[in-house]
Amino acid sequence: MNNIKTNFSIKDLENLSGIKAHTIRIWEKRYNLLSPNRSDTNIRNYNSKSLQKLLNISFLNKNGIKISKIAELEEHEISAQVREIASRTKTEDQAINRFKIAMLNYDQVLFYNTYNSLIETKSFNDIFYDVFLPLLNQIGLLWQTNTITPAHEHFISIHIKQKILLNIERLQLLDPKPTSKTFVLFLPENEIHDIGLLFINYLLRSKGYHSIFLGESVPMESLNGLLNFFDNISFITYFTVAPENDKIVDYLTQFSHLFLTNNSQLYVLGQKIASINTEDLPNNVIVSNSIKNLINLI
Repeated sequence: MNNIKTNFSIKDLENLSGIKAHTIRIWEKRYNLLSPNRSDTNIRNYNSKSLQKLLNISFLNKNGIKISKIAELEEHEISAQVREIASRTKTEDQAINRFKIAMLNYDQVLFYNTYNSLIETKSFNDIFYDVFLPLLNQIGLLWQTNTITPAHEHFISIHIKQKILLNIERLQLLDPKPTSKTFVLFLPENEIHDIGLLFINYLLRSKGYHSIFLGESVPMESLNGLLNFFDNISFITYFTVAPENDKIVDYLTQFSHLFLTNNSQLYVLGQKIASINTEDLPNNVIVSNSIKNLINLI
């Protein structure tokens, strides 16, 4: 594992908090809200305590408290106001901030304490849609800007997966609807981002459908044996990093030819679908722009 990250550039703080670097500099100069260390060449760097304080300041500011008023507060008063506001308003932003801190410090206790506080008042579905999905989107951007490492991303992803799997396990003993179709969930070769697919599997199970989760990097030809076991199969997949953009239509056309009938479909989600011209696709390949949209289609 990488060492815990304890020093952050002003660009890191911008990426993590959503506050522009220019604004952070103004807040430092005008209100003395942060006290960065400086290198020999006068480059700012910040510690974990500064990051936590900025996240709290950002939370208060987004909830209508003027920065001049925040600047008058002691640090413990800032934290207390955050807790007070979070207790009576939507807690999603604060939870996302706490999950970010847990990720940066590989802090499993903070992850589970944050999750447990959410589950007291929210359903698992709401936590996933309102907290985990926005968090994962932000983490993708943080990874692209080198603010976090792959180890950070893996840490937070595996803990989110554990929560999805725990909720799936609670549904495994429920018999599917007698007349329900079978859904096969898989990722194409070289695709490993399976959190969205896992959550769809949970939603299908919770609605009484029969689902088979095959997971990541499944060769297309290996799906053929499923046709011998089930008469009415629909498939669901995610394209996040694979296939390559210029191969997507060929992949989907071949898949339709090999596996789909008039009564079956392939549902496709993921960021790569933005490169697809849906007019080029077979009629039984259905592109969906979100998990909620997919579940409504089903």
